[in-house]
Amino acid sequence: MNSFVLTLVYSMLALAMLMAAIRLGKGPSLPDRVVAIELISSMVVGIIGVHALDTGVLSFLDVAIVVALVAFLASIGFARFIERGGPRE
Repeated sequence: MNSFVLTLVYSMLALAMLMAAIRLGKGPSLPDRVVAIELISSMVVGIIGVHALDTGVLSFLDVAIVVALVAFLASIGFARFIERGGPRE
């Protein structure tokens, strides 16, 4: 792959991850923070996939699938937590 394209893709993913991390920190509510965590996990999957294409090691795609499945299960857990009323005070 072209090194310019890879640099551009990595830069865009890093910038998007930085913006999601800012939303995670600021977030005013718990659902905003949950969405930010899900966005960060999706970008991690994207970075792993781009790295697999960059290096030619296709085993990284298996890692990306596992990370995506764990992120999906975490989103289900967060949704149930929010549905049941969130943190008790």
